[in-house]
Amino acid sequence: MLVVDDNKVIRHLIRVNLELEGFEVVTAADGVECLDLVHRVCPDVITLDVAMPRLDGLQTATRLRSDPRTRHLPVAVISACTPYEVDSGVAAGVDAFLAKPFEPSELVRLVRQLTDRGDPPSADGRHGAGRAESAAG
Repeated sequence: MLVVDDNKVIRHLIRVNLELEGFEVVTAADGVECLDLVHRVCPDVITLDVAMPRLDGLQTATRLRSDPRTRHLPVAVISACTPYEVDSGVAAGVDAFLAKPFEPSELVRLVRQLTDRGDPPSADGRHGAGRAESAAG
């Protein structure tokens, strides 16, 4: 799981809520850092804020979709979710949107949905046994 937001408090809030549910979380402060980390971290899901310095969330989503190595990764935008952001996000290939402020339970539900969708079934047909659900802390 890769959480990208330029606001340190929001990054921490998202991280803590997901770690409490057993997700392994890595954070980045903007899109440039996200693109630098994504190939080393190999996340199951990426969450992006829209308004960030250097490279915003929509540009980051576009770059993730244009790279064959990250094209398949589920991407969620966590932002104010204005009509412009949603329309631009859909055009950029974003999979889901969560409006700030959000309920922690909604965040967890969204990430689980995206993790299950992006995680191919294992040999026994179960979903969700991927890296993001490891209990490593």
